[in-house]
Amino acid sequence: MDKDLGRLLYNYLLKTGMAEDLAAYLNLLILVVVVLILVFLLDVLIWKVLRGLSVRLARKSKNNFDNFLVAQRVPRYLAHVVPLTILLEFVPVAFTDFNYAEIIALKTIKILFVFLVLVIFRKFFKSVNGYLKTRPKFKDKPIDSYVQVFMIFAWVVGILTIFAIVTETTVWEFVTALGAASAVVLLIFKDSILGFVASIQVTINDMVRIGDWITFDKYGADGDVVEISLATVKVQNFDMTITTIPTYALISDSFKNWRGMQVSGGRRIKRSLIIRQQSIKFLTNEEVESLKRIHLVEPYLISRKDQINSYNESNQINKELLLNGRNLTNLGVFRKYVTNYLEGHSAINKNMTLMVRQLQPTSQGIPLEIYAFSSDKRWENYEYVMADIFDHLLAALPYFSLEIFELPASLGPAQKP
Repeated sequence: MDKDLGRLLYNYLLKTGMAEDLAAYLNLLILVVVVLILVFLLDVLIWKVLRGLSVRLARKSKNNFDNFLVAQRVPRYLAHVVPLTILLEFVPVAFTDFNYAEIIALKTIKILFVFLVLVIFRKFFKSVNGYLKTRPKFKDKPIDSYVQVFMIFAWVVGILTIFAIVTETTVWEFVTALGAASAVVLLIFKDSILGFVASIQVTINDMVRIGDWITFDKYGADGDVVEISLATVKVQNFDMTITTIPTYALISDSFKNWRGMQVSGGRRIKRSLIIRQQSIKFLTNEEVESLKRIHLVEPYLISRKDQINSYNESNQINKELLLNGRNLTNLGVFRKYVTNYLEGHSAINKNMTLMVRQLQPTSQGIPLEIYAFSSDKRWENYEYVMADIFDHLLAALPYFSLEIFELPASLGPAQKP
């Protein structure tokens, strides 16, 4: 019964001509399977050859760029190029009598080829990025942003190529058709375009490097730059939080980069002591003799006192009143004391600006500003040095009959130890 049914079906196929078509489809299927197996074996063979060559090159090369290529599996993806090329040549021959299938197969292989090229580009650029970050010259440069720009460009070209393959038009015709939508495209990639322009300007002007300490009040950033990409800059704040800043904000807004301080010889100390104006006075001879016990100002007081006495005597100044002629003041002597103290301090850089200056009087008192540079630029040590200096100066003020301003200010006389 089954044999009779099979014979009837075969006779029917012969009469309708479908038997020949079925045989052709079976032959095509067998041919495709055989070719796919051969292509797979060829792919494995090429991969093994490339892997052997990459190992030999890695041993002979003087740099480690090839290590990054192998880590990103670039040779493995390159091995797929030859098999796909063979398939492209095989399809027109195998699908001669199957035009519709031939078109679908060709489009599929071409699209796979485009994706393969994109993956190879992506892996190659990631290898370049990783390699350049190991080089001291490029370690602090925003390489990530340039890699992202290249990949965006590659993906745009790849997507346009795929659309051109599917629609059977040229890339230029497809781009021309997108002219009306250019405004939408620009809007979508606005941040990327602004970030790319900003990255170029940041690099050319050397505004920010990876590892720089920046302060960006608008975004609440105060810490080290850990990453510069196409769209964002990541800053690790000193409280270990991460602040993300748009890359284009580096050229559109104002921020502070502390690199200049870090590469210089010192970190600036700029702080004032607010002196009560009522505690400032002329010094009597007895007070000058008493202050000579302070070693840091003794030579100054001796020489300065001789100059003042010589001037007053030569001009016959009546010194019954201290206001007459030239005189020493407790604030002036203290200012000299602070200068000598800083010049002898081991943590102060003597090759940079060192100044003790009196600022304009305010409603609170007279600011006596210390302007100097700490040799140790590390934050914790810098704060310790500054605190150590001002601890000493605050404790030294009463020896010069001076008082620091406080709210509410004491109205009593300065107490001399």
